[in-house]
Amino acid sequence: MSTYSCIDINDALPLLENDAVVVDIRDTASFEASHMNTAISLNNDNVQAFIASTNKDVPVIVCCYHGNSSKGAAEFLASQGFRNVYSLNGGFSQWSAMYPEQCEQG
Repeated sequence: MSTYSCIDINDALPLLENDAVVVDIRDTASFEASHMNTAISLNNDNVQAFIASTNKDVPVIVCCYHGNSSKGAAEFLASQGFRNVYSLNGGFSQWSAMYPEQCEQG
């Protein structure tokens, strides 16, 4: 059975430089206010399309508010056949504190 790993922000950076996909599972208003530069908003309305259209071999980093909710979403994506799934420790709050220049403002 597929599983996911938790990953620290500094360990996620090399994956991001090598075309990892970032999915942000925070609510739409939070995502629109600010998000990681390359992040895709993932929610119940578009998750099936994401699963169907995304290469299962590409690393996927799941981002939430603080790194807790992303664990369940990462586990779900791993169960859907994604081979390299990561839950981002610290979530968007830590990412935006460490790398504000790598955040898009709404």
